[in-house]
Amino acid sequence: MVRIVLVCGDITRETVDAVVNAANSSLLGGGGVDGAIHRAGGPEILDACRALRRSHYGKGLRTGQAVATTAGRLPARYVIHTVGPVWSRDEDRSELLASCYRASLRVADAVGARTVAFPAVSTGIYGWPLDDGARIAVETVLAARTDVEEVRFVLFDAPAYAVFEAAVLRAGQNGESFRDS
Repeated sequence: MVRIVLVCGDITRETVDAVVNAANSSLLGGGGVDGAIHRAGGPEILDACRALRRSHYGKGLRTGQAVATTAGRLPARYVIHTVGPVWSRDEDRSELLASCYRASLRVADAVGARTVAFPAVSTGIYGWPLDDGARIAVETVLAARTDVEEVRFVLFDAPAYAVFEAAVLRAGQNGESFRDS
C-alpha cells in the first residue's frame, strides 16, 4: 500500500523520484505550480516539453492525461506533467481529476519512480473546491494499483495542509505529516 506523507512547503524543493506538475495543456509553463516548477527546474524542462509538442503532443496534453520529462535542476529525477480539469458547477468532472492522479502514478511506474510529490491538482486557478479535491486525491491514490511506495501531497499553506490531513483521516489512513515551513 502507498504511504501518504503530507508536507506544508514548496514542491520544487522536494527530493523525490518524481514531482507532479499541475500543467496547462500547452505544456509550455504557466502560473502557480506550473510556473514554479518551470522556473526552478530551468530551461531543460521547457526544452523537453517543446520536444513533446513536436512529437506526440502536437495539440497539447489532454485533461486527465500525464507525461514525464526531465526534472532539470529540481532535486527530482522526473517531472510528471498532468492537466487537471477546471471545476464546474454544472458538470461533474471528478473522474477527470481522479484520472490525473491515476495517470501520474502509471507514468511514475513506467519510469521506475518510487517516491512522488503531488500538488493539490486543480484547486488553485482552476477553482476546484479544496475539500473535494483533497478527497478525490487521497481516495484515488489509496485505490491505485502502483509500485510507488510514497506519495507526498505538498501543500502550499497551513489551511490546505489541514484539509488534506482531514481527508487522510477520513480515508482511515495514518499518513505521516510534517511541516516544512
